[in-house]
Amino acid sequence: MTTTLILADDHPIILEGLEQLFRRDKDFQVLATCTNGEDAIVAVRRHKPDVLVLDVQMPGGDGLSVLQRVHAEHLTTRVVLLTASMADDEVLQAMEHGVWGLVLKESAAVSLVDSVRKVSRGERALDQTLIVRALDRAVERQSGIREVSEILSRREAEIVKMVAAGMRNKEIASKLFIGEGTVKTHLHAIYKKLGVHGRVELTLFAQERGLV
Repeated sequence: MTTTLILADDHPIILEGLEQLFRRDKDFQVLATCTNGEDAIVAVRRHKPDVLVLDVQMPGGDGLSVLQRVHAEHLTTRVVLLTASMADDEVLQAMEHGVWGLVLKESAAVSLVDSVRKVSRGERALDQTLIVRALDRAVERQSGIREVSEILSRREAEIVKMVAAGMRNKEIASKLFIGEGTVKTHLHAIYKKLGVHGRVELTLFAQERGLV
């Protein structure tokens, strides 16, 4: 049975290569090619392909936003994301929105074809390196949040995240509607409770525990 496809990538050479790759395999039929996210979602609505293969980084709506829209609109098309690399949060976000395939661009062409073939059969094709790393990071974050919540107050935990995000005392004070002196008081208490010395060590503490 032929699997219908839509391909999307903002690099014309890569898109042409993808199209040639699938067109020479009788198991696939390419219905459309797109160079941005907006065209991709329009094409999916119009053609209702079995599988959408698209790059994560694209203008006019990146791969993740297209995936979210496919998921939100309950479209039956299964999405395979192509990526050079993905942040752990992006991997978790993709999984949350029902991605069927995650394929690294560095993989051989045959791996992409095999992955799309698996997805067309109703099987997940998720790069295990990306998945394991993202899940490990999620576990670390939950552990870090639990650890901090046992030591710090909710307000202190908020300030830790803001400091780790690079915000200065004045910005934190404005965000939390408190005085700069109050921020400094909170910071001194945080340093003492966590056993750190200054903003740099506090930022490293937060990063190591996945709080940012």
